[in-house]
Amino acid sequence: MRRWNGWGDDSIDYPLPGNARRFLETLVGIAAPVPGLTLEQAAAQVPESRLPTHPQVQTGASERLRHARGQSLPDWLALRCGPVGPVPDGVAYPQDADQVRALLRFAQQSGACVIPYGGGTSVVGHLTPDQANRQPVLSLDLSRMNRLLNFDPHSLLASFGVGVSGPDLEAQLRSHGCTLGHFPQSFEYSTLGGWVATRSSGQQSLRYGRIEKLFAGGRLVSPIGDLELLPAPASAAGPDLREMVLGSEGRLGVITEATVRASPLPEKEEFHAVFFPDFTHGQEAVMQILQKGIPVSMLRMSTAAETTTTLALAGHEALISGLEKLLALRGLGSEKCMLIAGFTGQAVMVRAARQEALAETARHGGVHIGRTFGDQWHKNRFRTPYLRNTLWEKGYAIDTLETAVGWSRVPTLLPAIETELRTVMQSFGERVHVFTHLSHVYPYGSSIYTTFLFRLAADPQETLQRWQAMKRAASQLIVSSGGTISHQHGVGRDHRAYLPAEKGELGMQALRQAAALFDPQGIMNPGAMFE
Repeated sequence: MRRWNGWGDDSIDYPLPGNARRFLETLVGIAAPVPGLTLEQAAAQVPESRLPTHPQVQTGASERLRHARGQSLPDWLALRCGPVGPVPDGVAYPQDADQVRALLRFAQQSGACVIPYGGGTSVVGHLTPDQANRQPVLSLDLSRMNRLLNFDPHSLLASFGVGVSGPDLEAQLRSHGCTLGHFPQSFEYSTLGGWVATRSSGQQSLRYGRIEKLFAGGRLVSPIGDLELLPAPASAAGPDLREMVLGSEGRLGVITEATVRASPLPEKEEFHAVFFPDFTHGQEAVMQILQKGIPVSMLRMSTAAETTTTLALAGHEALISGLEKLLALRGLGSEKCMLIAGFTGQAVMVRAARQEALAETARHGGVHIGRTFGDQWHKNRFRTPYLRNTLWEKGYAIDTLETAVGWSRVPTLLPAIETELRTVMQSFGERVHVFTHLSHVYPYGSSIYTTFLFRLAADPQETLQRWQAMKRAASQLIVSSGGTISHQHGVGRDHRAYLPAEKGELGMQALRQAAALFDPQGIMNPGAMFE
């Protein structure tokens, strides 16, 4: 069963290897578990529903609680420690666009607002009812709209109900010999509609593209009518309205159907590990591979701190010890950085791309160690989020933040973000372990994906204050440095204060007026993206 206050299936755990606890204690100190709420205690905090009775709307406390939060650190604190805070007044499970339309009418008639719910994996507050909103809240869980509606084998276009999860979508495409190739870390639980609504990026986007490339068209059901998006291969017929739906975060309406561009299943796929003497050499190699047009499917470049952390948490002590000795013989020491490179496609193309990419890494001091570490990364890539559960139970919080900038700004912004987080925690008399990787790279720049780990305070409100201080400082630094406030997580409620720095006054007016056109009563996910 899905965890109600953590990540993933409650039958799956991510145990720490024996030396990992000592590693963490050395970095940030000895931690102690924080007492938490039971499901019964949390459900007891859920108030009576304010919605009138409706045959499709469930108002049980547990059901509403499970739809009240996503996966951000404030969400975890609310569900694990309390207070639970605002929850939806009801949950509905529409099965088609007609039922969505009927539920929107019910919300309008009831004076309620609506929050679309996909897989519940948001990490920036998309799902939490706004504290300032006094209206009843209806959560629309789209998980029953999960079928493959049409597949065009000639055009490789597949239309789905948007509640389809990553694994179910891939299984249905695989039966036609195809894949979408969109693999965010949340893949097992996130949904197609969520990917579109937040402009998601998959781990192998270098081959398949981000969701904006994969999303060909579909349908948006808004409070005033439907917007149909034609899945043309290309068009010069005015501005592309798909771009208005992409990243709309539920503010315009409910995406009910999405047509996506599939690809034939690859003949071959490989993941290799390369170690560099330091991050500068690795970054230069990655940039050159991309700018030369070598067809890789993924490049994931870790800093020295993340490389050390990855090896420390990997277990397999004998294997890691052997690797350390091998790399030391090749002149790589404590500043070594790991690159995971993916190659996907026809066997002959994979072989050619691998040879060209590895030759480029060698020119920058890279040491290729084969597929063992790459295959392990690929095998566990959707299991890693379960580490959050394990660490929390031992008294540690872990969270992430991300941005994207041009290549010229990466060398200064990346360490500045890490320094800012450490400085904030020093003001609390605490340490934080910070490490970063370049998760998605382009010929013109890169995302910067930073993870920070720190001790839970005995008082949950103190933990929240520490997180808020770090998040605020890092976000202000990012926007003042010309970085986007989000490369892949979206805006939600956590980032909305920083969106005007990116969009400008006129841009924010355009967003608000678009929302007012589609949703004149303001019932669609109020508070997400902008107030």
